[in-house]
Amino acid sequence: MSAQGVRTNHNEYPIPQSQRAWVLGDPGQLIFTEKPVPMPKKAEVLVRIDAVAICATDFDVIYQGPPAVIEGGLPFNKNFTPGHEYMGTVVALGPGVDEYAIGQRVSVEIHAGCGQCKRCREGMYTSCHNYGLNYGDVDKGHRANGFTTDGGFCEYQVNNINTLVAIQDDMTDEEGTLVVTAGTAMYALTELGGLVAGESVCVTGPGPIGLLSVAVAKALGAQPVILTGTRDNRLEIGKALGADAVVNIRKTPDVVAEVKKLNGGKGVDYVIECSAATSAVNHAVRMVNRGGRVCLAAFAHEEVPVDVAHIVRNNIYLYGIRGEGKSATHRAEAFMRQKRFDATLIHTHTFALDDLPTAIRYAKDRVEDAIKVVVKAKMDAAQKEAAE
Repeated sequence: MSAQGVRTNHNEYPIPQSQRAWVLGDPGQLIFTEKPVPMPKKAEVLVRIDAVAICATDFDVIYQGPPAVIEGGLPFNKNFTPGHEYMGTVVALGPGVDEYAIGQRVSVEIHAGCGQCKRCREGMYTSCHNYGLNYGDVDKGHRANGFTTDGGFCEYQVNNINTLVAIQDDMTDEEGTLVVTAGTAMYALTELGGLVAGESVCVTGPGPIGLLSVAVAKALGAQPVILTGTRDNRLEIGKALGADAVVNIRKTPDVVAEVKKLNGGKGVDYVIECSAATSAVNHAVRMVNRGGRVCLAAFAHEEVPVDVAHIVRNNIYLYGIRGEGKSATHRAEAFMRQKRFDATLIHTHTFALDDLPTAIRYAKDRVEDAIKVVVKAKMDAAQKEAAE
């Protein structure tokens, strides 16, 4: 790799001209191929991807297309590489970059705003007005790795320095992929009120974001933290991450009444909705007290009926979040660095990069109760044996 102003250390971190990468063909079709290793520009670094986690939104991209936008449309058959929850090692610095060092381990946020539009200037870079206008050589400044530009199901990727979160060397690669997931949970709580010490929180849906929402809420001092879901094994993980009470909605005739009962007979202050269930929003607005706040963190796959009159009569606030905005990932990493919670409790499986289709099947179909599945470009012998 040689370009004006780009700094490398080929002795310690040799960079090849090409890399192994998965690209999206037809819907549901992933093709293992080779692509050029990209070169960092101003305010960018090249990250050697050491691990990438699979997110439920990856399934949306791979099988349906949205929320990915490539060349103004669906991402299929455009040589596009999905994947967005990754960490790695900085191996090259773009012109003028001195904020990070070659060899530094980082977790990578998904979104880099253009820095110019109204939303970015407000700090809402996950709502950048230039979303989807930066694939190929077009330079609108905005990037959403794995959605509007190439993502992490490969070996190397460029990233804006604003998306990087430095991680400690004692953090495993697998845990490093979870920093952004925890950041999304932190962003939800930031939008709901920030410091929630002494406030009551209910999290609906014990997926990765829901489980880490429990952990972050508890680390922020929320009391009580209630988790609802359908799988007892995941609810038990929620307890280990700090939930004061759990509710299996399949075994509970009236989940709203049960949540209120667990909070002294009244609605909770905040609900973080992570299930995407059709009934979840109406349940959420009935779980909160008057003047309460609800954060919608899950992508529903169909139109959801909502009792607007109830929301208005009770002065309830609804917030939608997209990813990990307002630098929340840095705050989440600080909690993980302080060992305030063990995010690795949600990591269940690891596969090699060339076995990505199997990894996606495990994550999508919840094979062996998979929760967070991680893919690694390089695996040691013990990891390979465990994956097999």
